[in-house]
Order: sequence, then C-alpha cells, then structure tokens
Amino acid sequence: MTDEYDLIVVGGGSGGMATARRAAAHGARVAMVERHRLGGTCVNVGCVPKKVMWYASETAATLERAADYGFTLDGYRFDWQALREARDAYVERLNGVYARNVERAEIDLYRGTARLQDAQTVEVDGQALRGRYLLLAPGGRPTRPAIPGAEHGIDSDGFFELAEQPRRAAVVGAGYIAVELAGVLHHLGTETALTVRRDSPLRGFDPLLREALTEAMAVDGPTLHTGFVPAACERQGDGSLELVSEDGQRLAGLDTVIWATGRRPATDGLGLASAGVEVRGDGSIPVDDYQRTSAPSVFAVGDVTGNDFPLTPVAIAAGRRLADRLFGGKADSRLDYRDIPSVVFSHPPLGTVGLTEPEAQSVYGPDSVACYQTRFFPMNYALAPQEVKRRTAMRLVTVGAEERVVGVHIFGEGADEMLQGFAVAVRMGATKADLDHTVAIHPTSAEELVTL
Repeated sequence: MTDEYDLIVVGGGSGGMATARRAAAHGARVAMVERHRLGGTCVNVGCVPKKVMWYASETAATLERAADYGFTLDGYRFDWQALREARDAYVERLNGVYARNVERAEIDLYRGTARLQDAQTVEVDGQALRGRYLLLAPGGRPTRPAIPGAEHGIDSDGFFELAEQPRRAAVVGAGYIAVELAGVLHHLGTETALTVRRDSPLRGFDPLLREALTEAMAVDGPTLHTGFVPAACERQGDGSLELVSEDGQRLAGLDTVIWATGRRPATDGLGLASAGVEVRGDGSIPVDDYQRTSAPSVFAVGDVTGNDFPLTPVAIAAGRRLADRLFGGKADSRLDYRDIPSVVFSHPPLGTVGLTEPEAQSVYGPDSVACYQTRFFPMNYALAPQEVKRRTAMRLVTVGAEERVVGVHIFGEGADEMLQGFAVAVRMGATKADLDHTVAIHPTSAEELVTL
C-alpha cells in the first residue's frame, strides 16, 4: 500500500522544515523523511551549537580584558564539560521544538532512509510514499582531504563531540567554518593553529575584510600558517599528532587536528537517477531560479543545490517561497539570491552584503566604482593597551554617478548585529548620499558607515 501526499520532503533541516510547514499551512498534505535528528546541520552541528561556543569564547575574551575597566579578578576556571553539557541540552530542547512543530502542522514524519523510486515515489525503509511533488533537502556532510593519516583527525561535525578541550589543536581550512572553529578554540584557551593553502583565509570575501582578519589574528591569535598544503597527518609514539605540509612544514605535539575543508551534498544513495534528477560531479543538484531540478515534479533547496549561499536563512526563504508558489497561489514566488547578507563569527565578527570591490569592478567596470573605507580602533579599546587593540574596518562599494551602494563590508565588534539594517538599505537601492543624510548614533562603530 502506498501513502499519497501533496508534498514529500526529504530532509528535516532548515530548508525542508520551512517548506513542509508552509505547505501544510496552505492546506497541503505533507510527509517528511528524516533519518537523523530534526533541525539538520544548523541546529545540531552548525549555527546553533557554534554560536553557543562563540559566546563562550567571547566571554573569555571579555574576562581577559576586565582589568582595562578596573575590575580585579581573583582568577576563573573554564569547564569545557559543563559548557558541552549545557550546549547539548539546549540543542536537544530545540530538537523537541522541531518535533512539536511538525506535529502541530499535522505533517507525517517518517524516521528512516529515503530513496527515490521515480519522480513521485519515495521509499522509506521498505515503505512506499507517493507525492504530487518531491522536495530534496538532505543537506551536506563534511569532507576530509585524501592524504595519509586523515583518519587521525576529526571533521567539523566531530568538533561538537569533543569530550575534553584540546591543549593544542590545528584547524585545516580557509573557509568560514575553519575560521570560526579556530577562533573559538583559541579564545577558550587552546593553543590553536589555523592552516590555509594560500595567503589568507576567506578568499571569496572583500580584500579589506581578509586583511583586517589577518591583522587581528596577528594581534591575539589563533596562529595563522599560510601556504600550508597538508600532505599527511601522523600519529606519534606519545599519542600526539603531527601535521605535515607538502613543503615539509610540521606542526607537532597536537592533541587534535580538525578538517574544515568543505562539505559535500548528502545525495549518495538517494536514487536520483531513478527519478531523472541530474547531479553534478560534486554531488550537488542543479536547480533553476524556481528551485526546479531536471525532473519536473522534483525540487531542491539548501546546501544540496551547491549555491553560493549555504546559509540557513537562505534555505528557509527559498523553501517558503517554493511552498507559496506550489500551494499558496503565488505563481511567481521565488527567492532572489541578490544581496544576501552573511556573517562570519570570527573574533571580532565580520559581515558582508552585496558585491566586493573586485566583483563590482568586474560587473560595472573600474571607472564606475567608487569605494569609501575606514579603519579605526573602536571605543571599547579606549582604555586597552595598544598591543591588544584590534582595528575595525569598513568599506562601502558604490557604482555610477549616483553612487548607489552595492556592497557593505564590516569587520569589527558588532558587525554581526549592525549589518542587518544596512542590508535592507542595499536591497532598497540606497545611495551614498542617503547614508550621508542619515543622522549618526554616537558614540558607536555603526556611525562610521554614515559619516564616511
């Protein structure tokens, strides 16, 4: 016997959950298939537990600087295990919230492994489900380099399983996950190295942000090793690890090596060929502007699509708009992937929306682009010794005679919170003059963006 649905969602993460609930709100009969914990990467091994750890590391940094403001601390002790238990309990509560949301929305939840039989049929551990539409939102999995000894390290998911705090660690990777994990470990007291293949991390970000991040790392860590291409990870006689580069550099005495070298779409074993769904060589699923795959009744959202914005809010927004189109009568509903803001929770954080300076020059031509930028010590460092100060850096990218703002890039304390409002301004087509005519809030770092 085959159960019939309007929509079958494969994956109970951010994108799948948002689509399923919105479709159900429109009156569709919806099934969801998930073999692991509800919430996907974000809730379980991504945004949520990462941000908890980041807050902990920021608290440690604040304690270290308390003397600047006259506080005398008699010493404090950090308990990794206590933090881990509290963090995991919080995540477990969120898993429960997701489960209750599914129940309230009257979505049928199937716990098991999904495999497509055709473009409208999904088999879940031997049970057949048939849907008018299928949505693929299985997320992704971390990858490891194909080098000898890679099994001695852990991946970014494994970071959240660490029972004890490493004394010495190396994080391998140049993306935002690597930067964030290295920063968290370092500021919690682990002697941490961040290794990157080229000259800096975050290669796709505006050059000003990369420069500012590199400068901040030089001030207070983690230790950045550039031009480090991993060749092997070796287990030593004392149980420690040694990371070796292609040119012979060695990082020895490590307790932990963390591979933060990318993620791969979790499409293996989904049976996509049986449904006529095209798959790229890296396992991602190509979609058009309306999230449609090569099979007319099959759609995909989130990390599995391999888009340039593997972000939770992007998957949620794309999924909701898809449900509005399929079941809510909004025939043209789709996500516009232009000017999507994003934040890296480095120390301090950085935020970006719109085009980088090189991107703007490529699109509009160098003569049409004007940039305004500043670098300064935020007021929070007014009483700090010079050697521990970290500069804030900001850049506005404008185009045309009207100087329309097409990019805002911020590195510094509060960047994560202040960027959201400026992202609205970019979406609305604000010009440099609009920012100039806005009265500043003083004293803040954000005022610098309207007084450049």
